[in-house]
Amino acid sequence: MALQAPQLTPDNIRDVVAAMTLEEKAAVLVGGGSKAFNGIGNTDKGVPGAAGTTHAVPRLGIPSIVLADGPAGLRINPNREGAEQTFYCTGFPIGTMLASTWNTELVEEVGRAMGNEVLEYGVDVILGPGVNIHRNPLCGRNFEYYSEDPLLAGEMAAAMISGIQSNGVGTSMKHFAVNSQELNRLHNDARLSERALREIYLRNFEIAVRKAQPWTIMTSYNYINGVHASESPDLLTGLLRDEWGFQGVVMTDWGGGYDTAAQIHAGNEMIQPGSDRRYQDIIDAVNEGRLALADLDRSVARVLELVVKSPKFKGYAYSDAPDLTAHAAVCRKAADEGVVLMKNRSGALPASHAEKIALFGVTSYQFIAGGTGSGNVHRPYVVDLRQGLADAGFLVDMGVDAFYASYMEDEAFRCNLINGKSPWYIDRERPLEAVPSEVIAASARTADKAFITFGRVFGEGKDRDLHYSYVLQERELELLTAVSKAFHKAGKKVVVILNIGGVVDMAPWQDLADAILICWQPGEEGGNTVAAVLDGSVNPSGRLPMTISKAYEYEPSAPNFPRISADKPFNYSFYRRLAGNKKAYDIKDIDYTDYEEGIYVGYRYFQTFAPRHVAYPFGYGLSYTSFKWGKMKVREAGDGWDVTVQVTNAGDVPGKDVVELFVHAPGKDMDKPERELKAFAKTPLLAPGEACTVTLHVTRDSLASWDEEAGTWAVEPGRYRFLACSDAATPVLRRRVRL
Repeated sequence: MALQAPQLTPDNIRDVVAAMTLEEKAAVLVGGGSKAFNGIGNTDKGVPGAAGTTHAVPRLGIPSIVLADGPAGLRINPNREGAEQTFYCTGFPIGTMLASTWNTELVEEVGRAMGNEVLEYGVDVILGPGVNIHRNPLCGRNFEYYSEDPLLAGEMAAAMISGIQSNGVGTSMKHFAVNSQELNRLHNDARLSERALREIYLRNFEIAVRKAQPWTIMTSYNYINGVHASESPDLLTGLLRDEWGFQGVVMTDWGGGYDTAAQIHAGNEMIQPGSDRRYQDIIDAVNEGRLALADLDRSVARVLELVVKSPKFKGYAYSDAPDLTAHAAVCRKAADEGVVLMKNRSGALPASHAEKIALFGVTSYQFIAGGTGSGNVHRPYVVDLRQGLADAGFLVDMGVDAFYASYMEDEAFRCNLINGKSPWYIDRERPLEAVPSEVIAASARTADKAFITFGRVFGEGKDRDLHYSYVLQERELELLTAVSKAFHKAGKKVVVILNIGGVVDMAPWQDLADAILICWQPGEEGGNTVAAVLDGSVNPSGRLPMTISKAYEYEPSAPNFPRISADKPFNYSFYRRLAGNKKAYDIKDIDYTDYEEGIYVGYRYFQTFAPRHVAYPFGYGLSYTSFKWGKMKVREAGDGWDVTVQVTNAGDVPGKDVVELFVHAPGKDMDKPERELKAFAKTPLLAPGEACTVTLHVTRDSLASWDEEAGTWAVEPGRYRFLACSDAATPVLRRRVRL
């Protein structure tokens, strides 16, 4: 009599693995297949529009689980054949905007809301958050990521992961590691020092792993120092598991990597989106002795450990009806705190509802809620600035409004003609900026203030054009100049709103504006958020998560980054830079990229070597009120020090402040940046005259640098300065600590 096959439970995983055939093991490790376009997955299995699935083995009680994008909210199809219901998901603010809140509790709240939608739509793992470092402002995927600083990025990621996973669903933190450019992303080799790798490009992942234990981690497409990320035992086993204690599953990005046996041996358990070739690769590698059965069984066991934690395995009866109204309120709350007030000359903001507003810029009438590609979300709506101002009670100049109503209708027709013929991988055509001279002149007479919005679309698959995306375009500059000239001549103020996924060049034109707001890509409630900041019902408390330099050429990574421009157009053929079956190494910044700046990324470089080249420093942001700091104290506590700072609202309106704690190291025995962020805290909303004490903890280990000669972390002895700063360039309070 044949023995009955074991049925999977959390307690019998070893027995189930032992009972599996080689073919079943291979199937479990490769995804269930999907229509993958340039790495962006789409499947009709499980949940339509999800990125992919795992394989089921019904004989052993192993179900298929569902994996879906993405970083700013769940990406699934809103419409299904035969269903009258729509399956919209909340479009939350992009990662960069969430980091701009400097509020981990708020980001965790966003995660809880996002994770609830994952659960209630029948998805088991969401493919996010994105954690990679903003090495260069032209990286097309920066909008998904948090910051140029690994501490800020790591803390934000840990908060997001904790929030999402509190719902009993999983995350997939990505892209591990050194995913800093999109051009030739499948083959680019990131060449960098061990110190830069450890201190900048891995520290963010380490913080999130140690604090939040994501269920899965997704490897990046690129190579790191000649080894593909998904095929590196040192990265995926030695460092991720043995050093950091990661307990989950490692999966490839969609279509990532080439040597399936090497991937599994390295500790990359899941191959997504899966294919017959990948399945057969595993079987052949075991039969030919190129993949040890022990490696295969270890990987299968880890995938089953993921499966038994999933809602699908536990039989959760999902509703397909998350509370989108409640989640929209969370989206709005997060966006409110992520807006960064960059400039406010002569009290240009907040604006009064009694003032008539001339609203310029095509983006004011077609707001950009989020990015494209796997970072996209099918939202139920997007509130543009025109609607947000109307809902807030602003009076809009009808002459300007009438012009744009007609103009946007014409542009929509033109854009639809172009977009209908464009391949999927080309950016969607957006309305061209208009410069209506007569309308501008008339509005300068009848309106009290001008608002202008400039926007940028971001997405995966390509990097940004220096002259089209980073620098203000010719028509945009012409519009700003004309409006500024007309309104300033009439003694009236001009406000610029930047609806962007990553920074733009600001130094050449900033003097034309009286106030500048960066609202990033704020999600579906964007227009309401910006209107609330403009009228002062929300006091801006966002802070920059990156440095904005005075010119792109000042960026430390500029000499070693592919520069895409009109005379050097993006070429998708670079995605296949192979010579036969071997990787090519012929073209600098395409086949390989040298990270010659080392640890000197962002403010670490600018504050050490080139502070005069900074337009706006890391951590910068203004408020409608003022704050006074005092009574900074440092005392030993546990594994380091507790630093307390008293913060008082010294202004006239309620507001929140951010205390950024940087540390200046002795720098005698080790090469050290001028200062590095070691802790931060955001205050609660403080009424005028109200004070609070914030406590920041700095560990001794966080002061260590990677000693490449010794191959270990080392803390330099000597005198350290603890700097409580309002931004990376502005210390407010100082204390000394001797080690």
